[in-house]
Amino acid sequence: MSQNEEKQADPAGSTMMFRRFVAENKETETAPRRPLTPYILAGVGVVVAVGIIVTVVMTWS
Repeated sequence: MSQNEEKQADPAGSTMMFRRFVAENKETETAPRRPLTPYILAGVGVVVAVGIIVTVVMTWS
């Protein structure tokens, strides 16, 4: 066999095998994770608010 005959033997063979593999092996996707940024900002806000309250109370005492 020459090199040209090997290349032209089955040009779509690998594509068809890949499509069959994908069709047979469907995995469920994991649910997206919720972002942590709002929780971190809320925690920082609470710490700052408590710090301001403590500072005001100690200043006026």
